[in-house]
Amino acid sequence: QVHLVESGGGVVQTGGALRLSCAASGRTLSSITMAWFRQAPGKEREFVATISWSGNTIRYADSVKGRFTISRDNVKNTMYLQMSSLKPEDTAVYYCTAGGLPSKMSDVYDYWGQGTQVTVSS
Repeated sequence: QVHLVESGGGVVQTGGALRLSCAASGRTLSSITMAWFRQAPGKEREFVATISWSGNTIRYADSVKGRFTISRDNVKNTMYLQMSSLKPEDTAVYYCTAGGLPSKMSDVYDYWGQGTQVTVSS
């Protein structure tokens, strides 16, 4: 069992930056894939980025490529999402997830955090 807790969300102006963190407990993260998804009001949950346990495989949604950077520290059992050049359309609840293989599909992941709100004001 893995327990995930996101932090770092908040309100930022267009063009600003935020760094999200996902702290895991319950088991080591060194052997499992992790990812970020997001869900905006009235929309379906969508893939943002994923990173393999080694960090060698990383994928991004086209909408965030070049602006967001996913990383992880397996010693600290923590995953990060550095977000820059934020846009109003990035406003959403951001969820941390773990399990499965690097994928853009949410149903391959086994564990989910409660989410952290990111609001980008115009």
